[in-house]
Amino acid sequence: MPTPARARRLADRIREELAEILRREAADPRLALVTVTDVVVDREFSQATIYLSTADPARPPEEVVQAFGRAGGFLRRELAARIQLRSFPRLRFRWDPSPERGARIEDLLAGLRRKTPGPSGDKS
Repeated sequence: MPTPARARRLADRIREELAEILRREAADPRLALVTVTDVVVDREFSQATIYLSTADPARPPEEVVQAFGRAGGFLRRELAARIQLRSFPRLRFRWDPSPERGARIEDLLAGLRRKTPGPSGDKS
């Protein structure tokens, strides 16, 4: 059974190689401007869950995940050619809402900073 450290190294390598493939080789415009935020490989190396996000607010998350699902065979084949494993994990794609949540929290904190009076009593 692989160690958790080995699974993490494989996940990091998949993330790096996938980012390179998306940057240089993916011809589908639906895969453009998408960030791979994380990869989690299960204990048996049979599945890799890939978390996606995009900076484009006009693109619905469902559309991004579906586009990656359709390109999954191509991406798995390209990754398997770059990362030598006896059997390459199946790819699952999921939306990562973390960047959106982080931006929302930052907006809320900025709003609180504007409303909170400074040490001298005036609003800063």
